Amino acid sequence: MRKDFHHVVAIDGPAASGKSSVARELGRRLGFAYVNSGAIYRAITWHVLQKAIDPGDTVRVGQAVESVKIAYRLENDDSRIFIDDADPTDRLHEDRVNEAVSRVSRVPRVRGIVVRQMRDYARRYDLVVEGRDIGSVVFPDTPYKFYIDASPDVRLQRRAAQGQRDEIAARDLADSSRLASPLIVAQDAHIIDTSHLTIDQVVGEIIEQLKLKGLAL
Repeated sequence: MRKDFHHVVAIDGPAASGKSSVARELGRRLGFAYVNSGAIYRAITWHVLQKAIDPGDTVRVGQAVESVKIAYRLENDDSRIFIDDADPTDRLHEDRVNEAVSRVSRVPRVRGIVVRQMRDYARRYDLVVEGRDIGSVVFPDTPYKFYIDASPDVRLQRRAAQGQRDEIAARDLADSSRLASPLIVAQDAHIIDTSHLTIDQVVGEIIEQLKLKGLAL
């Protein structure tokens, strides 16, 4: 890790793999701040839609993000995202956001700004960060990388249980095929299939791996 960064645990994986629940609980147990990068992209997508910008218009989307103020507030070791002082938390999983987030998040300028913000955050806090390119792009030098996955059927069931209706297969294709920071398994990531594991079991496995990697807990 760069000397100006605190400890960063990177947790990547596809939609509905369980990574958010695992990362949040891991952050709580470690006393690290939890950052959901997907929520940042969803908040930006919400902002783009509020401005009536076509999510497919990469130029206008990039311009909108350049001029927006993105702020984090740490509440009980969890990060809350504000867009121009507005709190869109309750709107992040609206159908319209689900349908547009892949197009907005693939815009290189959007990804560049979000990456920069997360790295700035790592200069101030120990972090558990979850997303799709955390270990491969955002924090490639962290020794603490994990890839959380589950079978497509299990992920569909989890998404339905959350009341979400976005299509898993379409999201997987969009995430893995985009030119800017596609979803991949970092070469040195520890892979965990959560299909038949509880959150506690997955978190326990990660903590054991962190100990083996020399993180003082």
